[in-house]
Amino acid sequence: MIAKTEEDFNGLKEIGEICGTIRDELVRCTKPGITTKELDEMAREMFEKTGAQSAPKGEYDFPGYTCISINKEVAHGIPRKRTIQEGDLVNIDVSGSKNGYFADTGVSIVAGKGEEVLQKICDVVKEAFDAGLKRAKPGSKKSGLGKAVHNVAKQHGLTVIKNLTGHGVGRSIHEAPDHIFNYYSRWDDEMLKDGMVVAFEPFISTFEEEVFQSEDGWTFLTDESFVAQYEHTIILTKEGPIITTL
Repeated sequence: MIAKTEEDFNGLKEIGEICGTIRDELVRCTKPGITTKELDEMAREMFEKTGAQSAPKGEYDFPGYTCISINKEVAHGIPRKRTIQEGDLVNIDVSGSKNGYFADTGVSIVAGKGEEVLQKICDVVKEAFDAGLKRAKPGSKKSGLGKAVHNVAKQHGLTVIKNLTGHGVGRSIHEAPDHIFNYYSRWDDEMLKDGMVVAFEPFISTFEEEVFQSEDGWTFLTDESFVAQYEHTIILTKEGPIITTL
């Protein structure tokens, strides 16, 4: 969507703050011994207390209020009675809506102490996000964000997932622009607009560049690679980007 009115900005900021608060609370509670189902129940309670709705549940009838993915699960992991172990790579993705406005955010973390490479990709994906954010200006080409992400990955001897992308958000959970690549494409010359609302979400991988869908019909997996994600909902303005989910 293109945010134009004070109502738009306030509505986007409100649901952004809700989703960001839920994400942070789940991150705080993600410790060895807790199940992904228990984390998801926390999110359900927080959505209800704030009068917001889970986007995966409400829009797609997803079997959970959040997406929680572990290790070779990259995205859209289903919360289950699965216990998080010491050193697991955990991705927590929270998206929701309130009063017709949507927000989407996610982060990958290591539960407890894990392998050095896992913490590395979590650090690098945040660096890649920050690099892309500097390109997130009205009048710039959308492809600049992906170029910045891929450049950071290569600097650290890593790569990106090419078949998962960022997207537009605002009045629905997925809308135009329908993709923000994690790499540069010379054909992707769409210009960013003032007021445009996007979910920018780099995915940094140890070596594989594509994910595949599991038999459950939801979860995206890799064969051997570990992947970290970092995502915020952003309103692009001439004065600079506004991160609603910070």
